[in-house]
Order: sequence, then C-alpha cells, then structure tokens
Amino acid sequence: MNRTRVKICGITREQDLHAAVAAGADALGFVFYPKSPRYVSLDTFAALGRALPPYVSSTALFVNPALEEARAVVEAAPVALLQFHGDETFEQCAAIADAVKRPFVRAYRVKPDTTPNQLLECELAYRAASPWFSSLLLDAYVDAYGGAGKVFDWSLIPKELAPRVVLSGGLSVQNATEAVASVRPYAVDISSGVEASKGIKDARKIAAFIAAVRAADAIIESEHDHERQQPDPRN
Repeated sequence: MNRTRVKICGITREQDLHAAVAAGADALGFVFYPKSPRYVSLDTFAALGRALPPYVSSTALFVNPALEEARAVVEAAPVALLQFHGDETFEQCAAIADAVKRPFVRAYRVKPDTTPNQLLECELAYRAASPWFSSLLLDAYVDAYGGAGKVFDWSLIPKELAPRVVLSGGLSVQNATEAVASVRPYAVDISSGVEASKGIKDARKIAAFIAAVRAADAIIESEHDHERQQPDPRN
C-alpha cells in the first residue's frame, strides 16, 4: 500500500516529540525563526535531538538564515533535511544546502492566481539549481512567513507534480482525508492543526490526524485495486 509520509512541525517539547513518534510520524520539524512561537534554541534542539529515535527524521525550518546559523543547527543535533520558508533565492538555498551537505525543501506560498505551470516551472528551476533540492512544500500565501493555518485551492496542483510535493497549509483532522485522497501528495506537513495552543501539541489531535491520513491511503489503495481488476480493453 502506498503510504503518505507525515511530518509534524513546530516541536518544542520532549513529550510532544514522543507523542508524534508514538502516533507514527515519519518526520518532525524544528523551527529556527526567532519570531515564531514555535522557535527552539540550539540548546533545546540538542536536547530534543537526543530523544529522537532511529528512522524518524528531523527537519530544520529556517527563514532567511545566514550560513553560520544553518551550520550551527546541523552541528547541534541530527538534521536530515533543511526547509526554507523565507525569501531565499535559488542560489541561496543551494549554497546553504551544499555548505552543510543536507538536502532541502523549499516552501512555495500558493496565491489564488498561481497557475499549475508556475508550480511546475518553479520545481524545474530548483532541480536545475541544486542536486540537494528534494521537494516543494506547498503552503497558502499570507502576508507573513508561514501559512497561518490557511487552506489554498488544491486543484491548482498539477497531477504530475502532486506525487513529489509536500502538502501543507490549513490541514487538520477534519480535512486531512479529503486533502490526501484528492491531491495524493508524497507527504503532508502540519503544525497549528494539531496544537492545544501555539507551540504546544495535542497528542490526541496528532494521533487523529495521522489516522485520517491513513484513511485516505486506504481509499487510494482501494481505488487502485479496483482499477487493477478492470479488464484490459485491448484484450
């Protein structure tokens, strides 16, 4: 069965880390943007990193970082992936990723007038810019860094791009199954949608969210089974 990967972002406490791992999260996100309520210091990140079990990866989220900042983070605790959410250019993302030898995800804030071709062209440009590029993370456009829990029009995502993207922006327990079943992204990324308050996760919401994603995976697999059972019209 195809399994949509799940990242729980904005981890600030060890109990939230353990709750996400217990619920089946594939990756955890740690925010290094000081203006965010989910910001963690290097010392906190180092402590959380020691609690991270094998095969659950950590992502470091930055907004317009200096190289020295990114280097300090990857030296503080294990980091599998960088995530850029600011105004970084192709060249800046590529240079930082190359300097610290980590792959990166680039957040793309989708506007109401964004076209499918723009998303495809952006991904192509990043792939051409750096061998360290991993994926686009699609979030809703707001006049701030981050999606602020807003949903964008999922129909803007080209079908050929969807299996390679990380879907974010306004995801919740209530809409996760629909989002994954309709978009079919490689992964989903959630932060505020599984919180009790800003920076404090709710273990029950995390578990319910991941269960909702798995429900979508089951729907997709059932559709695939149905398609495989259809007779070949060429026979």
